[in-house]
Amino acid sequence: MKSHTPPEIRPPFAHYSHGIEVGPGARWLFSSGQLGLAPDDSLPEGAEAQAERAFANLDAVLASAGMTRADVVRLNSFVTAREHMAGYMAARDRWVAGLDPAPASTLVIVAGFTRPEFVVEIEMTAAREP
Repeated sequence: MKSHTPPEIRPPFAHYSHGIEVGPGARWLFSSGQLGLAPDDSLPEGAEAQAERAFANLDAVLASAGMTRADVVRLNSFVTAREHMAGYMAARDRWVAGLDPAPASTLVIVAGFTRPEFVVEIEMTAAREP
């Protein structure tokens, strides 16, 4: 994978790439949006704890495909209010720490999810090159 962060545009706000190039013949993995729900349906309180659990769920999806965080090329994340951004970003920064290249990333504030106690949802795209 090759990172594309051209000097003609503003550098990223955090540890992410403006673009990721994946070579031919790669095996792709697309996740559904992951909430902060544990297998027992428990939901931690707060954006940071929910993001931590959602990232743990993504780790499980990666492992089931024989992939790791190093294979992640894009994260799309959603929070229900601006005040949840800091908690989400703290969890995200820990999850992507040391990844090189860092995945492309988008964070959007949305009106809500299916239940009001859900405040974070994260989806991921990964690719493993041959």
